[in-house]
Amino acid sequence: MSRVSLTVEVRGVPETLVLLHGFGGTRRAWDPVLPLLDGETYRPLALDLRGHGARADARPVSFDGCVADVLAAAGERFALCGYSFGGRVALHVALAAPERVSRLVLVATSAGIDDPAARAARVAEDEAFARDLESMTIEEYADRWQAQPLFAGTSPEAARWWREDLLRNDPRALAAALRGTGTGVMEPLWDRLGELTIPATVVVGDTDAKFVGLGERLTAGLPDARLVVIPGAGHGLPREAPAALAAAIDGEGR
Repeated sequence: MSRVSLTVEVRGVPETLVLLHGFGGTRRAWDPVLPLLDGETYRPLALDLRGHGARADARPVSFDGCVADVLAAAGERFALCGYSFGGRVALHVALAAPERVSRLVLVATSAGIDDPAARAARVAEDEAFARDLESMTIEEYADRWQAQPLFAGTSPEAARWWREDLLRNDPRALAAALRGTGTGVMEPLWDRLGELTIPATVVVGDTDAKFVGLGERLTAGLPDARLVVIPGAGHGLPREAPAALAAAIDGEGR
């Protein structure tokens, strides 16, 4: 039994679990996972991040702004789970207020790009996409985003549901989010992982080769972390494997 679960049982009050979505999604990205979480352990709180969903107009879109929003919405102490882009935000939150985060779950994410040349190339790539976004309809954006090889393993059923979530956004707001919080502009956090001594779970899909490698690196860098590899799943874990992801979040096997 995890330390988090023990605390909840003694107090008899579910702990707040803050859930952060990936780029281009909204808080509704967690809808397939929420019914599968242990309601006696957690009180889920899924948030829209700046530039997305109900927070599309929030400015500036920055990691500092996202951190401030999360800390304002969450309780004094909470568990924290972030998927992809949301995982990068979650790392910033945990580093900014480690005393408030009881447990960290990082899903198919990264601590940034630490190679300067690769990072510069990503900045240029993201800026080109941001310019494209400013002239796209939301339907055109959804078509392009879903066509990426990264998501090739998404089932037709999951893809239909996922598209509904993508359409809840504004392409111009997503352009602002990419410029302010994209992987290229993010200062890499690999050298700071040792500061996070809280229990952590890193979750990846076994067909998501790039993020399996990043997950292994995250697990090695975090002082108290375990790696969960979900069989038969790719990058879109909240929609591809909600039951397995909920089990990992609940801390089964820890």
